[in-house]
Amino acid sequence: MPAEWEPHSATWVGWPGNPETWPGCLAEAEAEFEYLVATLATSEHVEILVQSTEHQRYVAARLGDLVATGRTRLHVLPSDDVWLRDIGPTFVESGGEIAAVDWDFNAWGGKYPPWDRDDAVAEQIADLCAVEHLRAGFVCEGGAIDSDGEGTLLATEPTLIDPLRNPRHERVDIERSLSELLGVRRIVWLAEGIEGDDTDGHIDDFARFVAPGRVVCAQEADPGSPNHARLEDCSARLRGTRDAAGRVLEVIDLPMPEPHSCEAGPLPASHANFYIANSCVLVPVFGGDSDERALEILKPLFPGRRILGIPCNTLVRGLGAVHCLTQQQPLGNRLSATTVRTECP
Repeated sequence: MPAEWEPHSATWVGWPGNPETWPGCLAEAEAEFEYLVATLATSEHVEILVQSTEHQRYVAARLGDLVATGRTRLHVLPSDDVWLRDIGPTFVESGGEIAAVDWDFNAWGGKYPPWDRDDAVAEQIADLCAVEHLRAGFVCEGGAIDSDGEGTLLATEPTLIDPLRNPRHERVDIERSLSELLGVRRIVWLAEGIEGDDTDGHIDDFARFVAPGRVVCAQEADPGSPNHARLEDCSARLRGTRDAAGRVLEVIDLPMPEPHSCEAGPLPASHANFYIANSCVLVPVFGGDSDERALEILKPLFPGRRILGIPCNTLVRGLGAVHCLTQQQPLGNRLSATTVRTECP
């Protein structure tokens, strides 16, 4: 599994369209998402899933020149929701050949039925990309894992070692399968995620590789916050860990934003839910004091890339943000941005 900072041929996303995900604020979520897509398209090709031919016309009209110039492409591929990090494939590479790992998907432990169309998305994207399709045979979501591209994987226990996801798989079975499918030799297991995360603790909300041997970890300064002890534990685990190459991990603190909530409860707002594109890093921002500090901390970690804030006050009401909505397609020797077939399935 290549690291996210390795070259991409494209990024896959799905256009928001489910009013149950963004109740009463879908239009505002679409506006933030459109800004995300327009920013991302300055860095690389963006492949966008839409729900129908009618939806395709609607999105094409909104994006205008981004579609006309080929910087974005629209694919009619119906899904139950648009969290491509979790429902899309995890692309892997071997000797320049790309394959698509298709995890079983059951809506984060059966929380949001139905999910049959979501579970079919990864195979359909693999077909569009004309790459080998590898069915994993157990539940894993892309937001639950993070790779350094050199054999080390960050993963969270509650989202993989979970009787609602993998009742017939022990930890040793999951570790063996992750090692075989992703080419990893060292799995660093972390525990609880941040408050408000309905996935039970995805890694991409609090701990991320930014280079081999280097991890950013979200930190909550308020000792009264439920996130304070959780993130202190995460940081402690990381600081005492060696990666697959034997390096002691360098851990860099990243501030948490001010707490965000809605009628249903706390929201998983986090600057750690950033996406590393070819020429920029898209960082969720929420209009608070932590925005500028987070961007300044990340800037020296990604030399040669622009660090860009993406407003996510509404997107996070759907319980996700930039990284949750994106899935990178790495650049292999055989695969380029022009090999993705343009016809709709």
